[in-house]
Amino acid sequence: MENSILSLIGRETALFEEDILSHRDKLKDLISSSSFLVLGGAGSIGQAVTKEIFKRKPKKLHVVDLSENNLVELVRDIRSSYGYIEGEFRTFALDIGSIEYDAFIKVDGKYDYILNLSALKHVRSEKDPFTLMRMIDVNIFNTDKTIAQAIDKGTKKYFCVSTDKAANPVNMMGASKRIMEMFLMRRSKDISISTARFANVAFSDGSLLHGFNQRIQKKQPIVAPNDVKRYFVTAQESGELCLMSCIFGENRDIFFPKLSEKLHLISFADIAVKFLKQRGYDAYLCKDENEARELVNTLPQKNKWPCLFTGSDTTGEKDFEEFFTDKEVLDLERFKNLGIIKNKYQNQEKLDFFENAIENLRNVQVWSKDDLVDLFFEMIPDFGHKETGKYLDSKM
Repeated sequence: MENSILSLIGRETALFEEDILSHRDKLKDLISSSSFLVLGGAGSIGQAVTKEIFKRKPKKLHVVDLSENNLVELVRDIRSSYGYIEGEFRTFALDIGSIEYDAFIKVDGKYDYILNLSALKHVRSEKDPFTLMRMIDVNIFNTDKTIAQAIDKGTKKYFCVSTDKAANPVNMMGASKRIMEMFLMRRSKDISISTARFANVAFSDGSLLHGFNQRIQKKQPIVAPNDVKRYFVTAQESGELCLMSCIFGENRDIFFPKLSEKLHLISFADIAVKFLKQRGYDAYLCKDENEARELVNTLPQKNKWPCLFTGSDTTGEKDFEEFFTDKEVLDLERFKNLGIIKNKYQNQEKLDFFENAIENLRNVQVWSKDDLVDLFFEMIPDFGHKETGKYLDSKM
């Protein structure tokens, strides 16, 4: 599966093989003698991280996620692939923002490492003010709360995943993660913290590439932008990157994949053509949605699949991807294929302003998208947000 995905995204080898191999013994020793809590551990990246930890036989591994179904699949997957370990492995279907989660932490809550992979990650989530407020809650305030609990319980290290879209953000999702990074740095005087920015995870749940599988299963047309190019990593690579940052990151470090001949831009439309070819179909380019919906009833019998490839004009779509800005200090020497952004402590004043502004909006229970966008501009003066009035929910 991993090899077939690599070929679809235009690569032959995994990104971090050399770094993982050269640190293999230290990873194994540290993990086998440590306890872990993985938050949001049943999503695509969370599952990948959980597997990377599990196969190195930790003393304790607890996984928390909202999705009971995904947790069930995670356990089945782990048991089928790796079997069992002597250490304690348990999953909990809990909302990190809930009283039940707080009670769970209060009962024990003692972990050497906490990894937070929970997030609202979709650009399409910024279409309404209510989902946007939940994005702020999940990506920023739940993170800050769980760090405070980790500090109280004496946790050694807290890792939280960020995104490449936090570098010079143009959408609210990326900006929320940039603000989250600021909150992380504020807590860094009380606990060691690291994070990671990385590219799109190929075929992760809810992603456009994951949607290709769904469209084939449901006998529906494949739609993709032909003018948007992205960097892609596999699920396993995302897990390895998060684990390396968690275990080896110094306080305030942000890890990212180095750009090299191994990692290059590829368009969604190009991947769609390769994806169909793997399954025995040639891509047939349609002129509009109606033609694509109509031809899906007849073309597959001729080993062709209807596709609609168009330009992108939706709010929050970035023309290109980057992992760091020209204002950030980099360490490109420590690892072969991993770069590190070195961060400074974040002062309190700006974050207090943000917390108070959000609390005031919540107290009156009335807010608009413009209220939240304006607040994000206050936090990130060079925020590149552009409102086109068009969203992915209005497309196939």
